[in-house]
Amino acid sequence: MGGLNARQALETAAEHLRRLEGHVLDVLSISRPISVEAAVSLAKVISKLSPLVGNMIEFNTVAVLNAGGSFQPFGKWVRQDPGFPDTVLMGRISPTPGFEIKAWFPMATEITARFKDSQNHFTADNTHVATLAWLPEHMIYGKPRIIGVCVTSGKSVAEARDNHYHNPPDYLVIEPEDTRQRTRNLQQTNTNGYKFQGTAQQRRQAGRVVESWGKQGKTYKPTPEYQGTLRHLLARFPYRLDTNYAKMDRIVQPGIESFKTQIRQREFYGLSVSRWTRMLASEDDAVLRAAVQRLGITDLGTSALVR
Repeated sequence: MGGLNARQALETAAEHLRRLEGHVLDVLSISRPISVEAAVSLAKVISKLSPLVGNMIEFNTVAVLNAGGSFQPFGKWVRQDPGFPDTVLMGRISPTPGFEIKAWFPMATEITARFKDSQNHFTADNTHVATLAWLPEHMIYGKPRIIGVCVTSGKSVAEARDNHYHNPPDYLVIEPEDTRQRTRNLQQTNTNGYKFQGTAQQRRQAGRVVESWGKQGKTYKPTPEYQGTLRHLLARFPYRLDTNYAKMDRIVQPGIESFKTQIRQREFYGLSVSRWTRMLASEDDAVLRAAVQRLGITDLGTSALVR
């Protein structure tokens, strides 16, 4: 491969990850339901597996990147837990390339994974975000299958997040304090979002403060000077911490948005993922029964429990 820099390493690794599309991961398997009723019950709780499968996908991603020895002359991909990003290429390449891995179960309500890391961590653009969408082989049972992979620049995701949310005085994105002198486990890297909670009169007062900042006052900047200005506003007026801040589904990054659309339009068993999602999320058991019967699930009887 000759010489390799961080950008080239990330591009090569991204190609390895994209080849995962269509692969079934032999990490766990959900047995075929023995009855329509059992399938209906399973459909209602299948999304609860998402955190577990997501964790396993992170482990398998590291194994995939190390397979074949493509990066052996330059280093080895290792998983960081805890730490950011999830996996990095430890070795001779500087700055160190890395991936933040986000697993997405498309039949959940949204991509619930969060991306809160500060823009200041992406100045070298050496960390990318890999979003891996997965479904059980047979929609509600079987092994996890990767149905799509999206790799985007971490810098672009952080910028899209801040530009989407930040709207002073109504909404503030606040950078973490400078904690570089602390030990690694005590260093802060995450931004937070704050929603204005004052009265109408306080809102007008806050608006006048923001107007005094000038034409560029609303343009987000992760600099200490601009953050000091925001913290002054945060201290002067009532704000609440937004617990839904920075969910991947709400960042509105073009690459991720396009990926979401593509995945939801993919068809399995004659229906799009978005249609499956609506049917399996229905509170009408008749709709649920129709969905699972479409998968060929019938009542097998109690003998199916005996192996």
